[in-house]
Amino acid sequence: MSKDQTSSLESEIEEIRDRLAGTIDELIYRGSPKTIAQRQVAAVKAVYVDPVTGEPRMGNIAKTVGGVVGVGLVMATLRMITRTN
Repeated sequence: MSKDQTSSLESEIEEIRDRLAGTIDELIYRGSPKTIAQRQVAAVKAVYVDPVTGEPRMGNIAKTVGGVVGVGLVMATLRMITRTN
């Protein structure tokens, strides 16, 4: 191998190492619990707040509140039924 070929291979290997290091850093960042939690919070927030205007999405809020109240009523009703028997 000539000196030019060796130098070329060394620089190519160094570039590959740099790319791999960047990829590994990105994977570590994406897989960190803090980053995952931030993504999940943003996803839930996007359901209830319009990301463009910042206005609350009342339809989705009402559905959630209705579901929580409904589950609470069902649980209270079941508790009352089981206590009377």
